[in-house]
Order: sequence, then structure tokens, then C-alpha cells
Amino acid sequence: MKMPIVIKIGTGVLTRGNGTLDGASLVRLVTAVAELKARGFSCVMVSSGAVGAGVSALDLKSYPDDVETRQAAAAIGQARLMQRYQTLFEQFDFDVAQLLLTGSDLQENRERVSATMKRLLKEGDIIPIVNENDSVAIEELRVGDNDMLSARVAELLGAKTLILLTSVDGLLDHQDSLIEHVSDLSEISSLIREESGKFSIGGMASKLRAVKYATESGVEVLVANGRNPEQLVALVEGSGRCTRFTL
Repeated sequence: MKMPIVIKIGTGVLTRGNGTLDGASLVRLVTAVAELKARGFSCVMVSSGAVGAGVSALDLKSYPDDVETRQAAAAIGQARLMQRYQTLFEQFDFDVAQLLLTGSDLQENRERVSATMKRLLKEGDIIPIVNENDSVAIEELRVGDNDMLSARVAELLGAKTLILLTSVDGLLDHQDSLIEHVSDLSEISSLIREESGKFSIGGMASKLRAVKYATESGVEVLVANGRNPEQLVALVEGSGRCTRFTL
């Protein structure tokens, strides 16, 4: 089995502007991941979108501020999200497995989480889908965001590559040109902004914190546009449009 590829999918990739799940985007994403699997790559997905998928059921106009509403939205949205993933991956003869984690799981139960994931990956036709357990996690149990969660999962599994799929092509310079390769994070600190979408938490600053954690653990990190998932194979093979971090 090849070293696993961890693919983190941001809320902006999975949902429309009103927070509802974007079916067409999900189809393209699943098709691309299935192609990676068909080529023999072992894949783990870290999927955001649960809160974003649940806000429409609660008739919200933006990401909820209070914990109770956010967790309620996550509980609704997680079920919706996994149902869609299972239905779509079945078309390619793959099954999905859900793993909902908190920060304590990755600290106190590292060996058990790792063993479970590796057992799932051993099957070959199962794709583990990870999310933070937002419906019950309290602040001291949180990983922080799914960017960092994906970095910690990549480190835990000894992954070859972590791909952060977002709503932009990668890290842009002051002229909005794509930076294709970064080997020193200090050189790009002036480019980082904390912005995020109204149905999501993390922005590029969140991604750079995850990049630092993952690359210091020996994992190559790519930031690429999740609205163009067709290039996933190219990204894994060393090309494609992205920012590639190798520190």
C-alpha cells in the first residue's frame, strides 16, 4: 500500500453561497478522489462542511456565533454530508467510513485512532472521512479547525502528502499572482490574512499554521483550488496548479 494522501476539503468547496451543499462540486470531488483510488493511492479525506450544510435547515443567514446553534447545525449537516458522500462513492464501488475526532482523541488515544484508520485503509475499497466532532466538542477538546486537524491526521498516519483544497488556487502574492513553491514560511508572512468565509472558520492564516505543523513532521503540503478537483492526480504526481510547501 502506498503512503496515504490526506485531502482536506474546505467549506467553501462543498457549499454554495447560502450554505447549502453544492451537489455538482461534490460529484466532481468524489470523481477525482475515486480516480486517485483507482490508480492505487490510499486516500483519507478530512471534510469540512457539516456546519455549513446544516445552517439552511435552521434558516440561518451566516455561520452561527453561539455554540449551541453551531453544534446543532453540525449535527444536522454531518448526517447530510455523509449521506451524500456514501451515495456518490457507491457509484465507484467504494464505501466511506466516518471518524469524528476531538483534540483529546489525537492526544490521549493516538494509537487507537491510528490503528483504526490503518485498518480501514488496509481494505482498499474504503475511504475514511474525518471531521472534528463539532456537535459535541467543547473549546478545550477542539483541535482548532479542520486545517490543523488534517495536518495532525497526516502526521499521525505518516502521510506522503497533505492537500488543502480551498476556494482559491493557492497562496497569492501582492499582485495576486500564484506562488508555486514555498520553502521558507518567514518569506511569506506579510501575505497572510485572517479572512474566512461566512460559513467557515479558517482562512489562509489557518492553513499556514497547518502547513508549518505538517511540514515539520515531514509531510509535503499543497494548497489548491477545490473547485478544480480534476487535477488531483496531477497534484499528487508533482504538477498541477497549486502552492507547494516543502520546508
